[in-house]
Amino acid sequence: MRPTLRQLQYLVAVAETGKFHEAAKTLNVSQPSLSAQIAAAEDHLGTVLIERGRNGAIMTPTGEEVVRRARVILTQLEDLKTVARQSEGRVAGRYRLGTVPTIGPYLLPSAVKELHRLFPDLRMSVREERTIDLEEKLNDGRLDMIISTPEDHVNSESMPLFQETLYICAAPDDELSSGEGPVDIGVLKGRELLSLGVGHRLSVVIQMLADAAGAHVSTEYEGTSLDAVRQMSAMGAGVAILPNLYAVVEAQRDPGQVVRPLRHPLATRDVSLIWRKGSPLGRDIEALGLVFRDVAMDLLGVGTTPPKK
Repeated sequence: MRPTLRQLQYLVAVAETGKFHEAAKTLNVSQPSLSAQIAAAEDHLGTVLIERGRNGAIMTPTGEEVVRRARVILTQLEDLKTVARQSEGRVAGRYRLGTVPTIGPYLLPSAVKELHRLFPDLRMSVREERTIDLEEKLNDGRLDMIISTPEDHVNSESMPLFQETLYICAAPDDELSSGEGPVDIGVLKGRELLSLGVGHRLSVVIQMLADAAGAHVSTEYEGTSLDAVRQMSAMGAGVAILPNLYAVVEAQRDPGQVVRPLRHPLATRDVSLIWRKGSPLGRDIEALGLVFRDVAMDLLGVGTTPPKK
């Protein structure tokens, strides 16, 4: 006998969650049923795949290799289903989308609503990850497509969605908050810039801006989210650099803060929808990309220069 597709699916879920009960919850099955199926897979293969302990489930070296191959098999099965759906001329089924956290929360609520309106048989699961983690999960088949910066995924297919201008945000009593409209990069000279942690493309861009402006990136604080970075800037910890989409959707909700566009060639970033080369999902993903693009343009059209409040 050999492991079934269901057993491979269960095994991958345990590897991704690190816990049997979390994997069972994700798959909407009982934990005893999941445990029994994985034990059966281990019996079929004649080896232990998971080290079980109080701290969770740890994949053995053999288990890690089996999971890697299982992902390939499951991805190929999804591709097979996609070919069948495309023969019917419709976009349907479950798609796994990854996105950087500096874009997803501000684009996806409106985009997913529109996608469900246009494609009622579409099901979208979304994961927020750092740029470097998106690349890994796209390549090994855990994600079907990602919304990210194309320069970080050069070996993939991509579709441009929009270009963002970066904004600055400082404390209310800072001189940067006393004006309106764009500012030149020279205003950042000698300033401390706030950034996200390592692994985010935005942190790389902020470092380049700091180098060009004669500023420096804070070594005492690394934000875990754009909200955290903005709130620290409001407390006077430094100058926050924020993406356009975030500034339009979120920053305007705080009447006490001012966000102003930064005028410099480095103060932009391109955002694309990206997928694996040769993926049979390509045609469907491009159709979804048109929706993402239209929604982003509508959001950015609310006001590319958020007004001072």
